[in-house]
Amino acid sequence: MQMRVRFDLARLVTDTRKLAVTFCLALGTGWLFLQAGSPAPYLMGSLFGVWFSGALFRPLRPHLGVARWVHIPVVLGLGVLIGATFNETFLDQAEQWSVTLATMVGITILVTAIGYTFLTRIRRYDPQLAILCSVPGGQAEAIVMARELVDKDYVVALFHLVRVVIVFVSTPMLLGLMEGKAAVDQSNIALQSMPGMFELPARDLAAFIGIAITGYFMARWMRIPMPHLIGTVGLSTFCHLMGWLNLPRVNEFVILAQLAIGGAVGAKLAQVPFRELFGYLKDAFANTTLILFAYLISAGVIASITSTSFLSVWLAFVPGGLYEVTLLALIFGFDVAFVAFHHTVRVMMIFLSLPSLALYLGRSANTEVPSETPPQD
Repeated sequence: MQMRVRFDLARLVTDTRKLAVTFCLALGTGWLFLQAGSPAPYLMGSLFGVWFSGALFRPLRPHLGVARWVHIPVVLGLGVLIGATFNETFLDQAEQWSVTLATMVGITILVTAIGYTFLTRIRRYDPQLAILCSVPGGQAEAIVMARELVDKDYVVALFHLVRVVIVFVSTPMLLGLMEGKAAVDQSNIALQSMPGMFELPARDLAAFIGIAITGYFMARWMRIPMPHLIGTVGLSTFCHLMGWLNLPRVNEFVILAQLAIGGAVGAKLAQVPFRELFGYLKDAFANTTLILFAYLISAGVIASITSTSFLSVWLAFVPGGLYEVTLLALIFGFDVAFVAFHHTVRVMMIFLSLPSLALYLGRSANTEVPSETPPQD
């Protein structure tokens, strides 16, 4: 018991040191990006600041990272804010989203098939490794499964990391290109004008914390997957649909979420040994390009047919990670309920289908000639 306590204390000290270094870099570069008028400054700044710092200064890499005990509370709070966007008008709106939802499901199946075919037929990947790398979303589930099913789980992590980073970088830039500097400035002004944590009434602050904790433990008790997100979103949505609460977005928390998520991605990127993984990195970029190009075309078609904002449809379709894309929608003032609803459906679809699909492909591969290892050129 004493050894366990010492071990946990040492781990806590290490995690705290990593968090302090990561957040100092993230906050500093985020502030610089804000002064420069960058879109999503704290998200972009934290990602690039932590990434480049770790990449340029090798001794800094062991001191970068965001521990899970920090990440989970951030997701809990984000779940409360996502649920707060599902108000009384949501059910009426949901009926209007049937076309975009069906399109998103169809294109998700299509891009998975495209990526899988590219990796197995052209790059000669093992079928299980290829499907885990190709699935557009559900990166946490894919990485966990990769640890159980394939030897090269780091390749799966790299593929999903590349996709999330490209979405991180391209989507804010897309906003600036399509809607101009005024829209970017307005999103930054809206972020700063959100009410602060200490400006909230005590009742709202207590409800914010209470929903986060209660939703998580209810979901765990009910054995719901991803309880820290689905449980909190579910309880927050229910309370807001019933009209019991009307919680605003909180300035400090939205900034904290950007620092935690952007800093975590940047820290992971800084750890990637570029020379060793160059061949896989090229495949990841090619696979991500195929996926995003297919989603881009479908988003453009649906936006023109339904007269919906292209960027709103893009955020609902683009597979950049549920937390990350929802946070972008939150920052830029798009319909968070619309974006979160589509991503939640995709994540659940992937969560339910990926295990059986990966196992099936593994059994099929065992009856065929093994695939060659992809070249590391």
